[in-house]
Amino acid sequence: MPGLLKKTLFSLASLLSIASVVLLVVALATEKWVTGKILCKTGAELVNASDPELVKFVGDIYFGLFQGGKIRHCGLGSRRSKIYIFPNLVKKLNGALHVMIILFLFTAIVFALISFGFCIYNARKIPYQSIKGPGGIYLWNFVAGLFGVFGVVSFIAALKLHHLTERVANFRENVFQFIILEEHYDFSFWLCVASTATHGANCIVVAISGIHFPKVQTKKPEEPTVTAEDLLY
Repeated sequence: MPGLLKKTLFSLASLLSIASVVLLVVALATEKWVTGKILCKTGAELVNASDPELVKFVGDIYFGLFQGGKIRHCGLGSRRSKIYIFPNLVKKLNGALHVMIILFLFTAIVFALISFGFCIYNARKIPYQSIKGPGGIYLWNFVAGLFGVFGVVSFIAALKLHHLTERVANFRENVFQFIILEEHYDFSFWLCVASTATHGANCIVVAISGIHFPKVQTKKPEEPTVTAEDLLY
């Protein structure tokens, strides 16, 4: 059976693994990967709006990997609309890249769960095979973190290189054209980044468990020895 310190460290590692899963699930389920400001160019040009009047034609947009929403201001008041990435919008995007991002994150979830199982196993037993011990935990955390990085980098590439926000904003807009004024990564994106970081923290915790700390030994009091010469006195 592992000692108390190793049990505590592997239990902490298991919590980090499950935290990574929770962060990724929340990131996938929420709609705030990107938020931004959009300008209704067509509406502004129709009334020949000057710089101070352009504020009336600025709306908001937000979206995640599956859905989002936007608020348009095109001279007819505020108009809210829902954005659904699947099944139609994804065809207008770089569909292969978008699906790859989702697959990368789901793969990261799978390997994070495997890491969780290995951490629980090591907290309860001392494995006889190295792949079931800390070596295996390092491997699964590395793979999970790697796929998380792939997902984050692929999303950044889709946003910056393939003008993801602009494509989403102008989907099914036959009359009006929108220009992206601002775009920011929001909390859903940073949850994914945090999930990737937990795997690095997990490896550090497992590494600490392999350190052999010196045991504190209490010095026993010396017992008085009585010799034959002492008895003579």
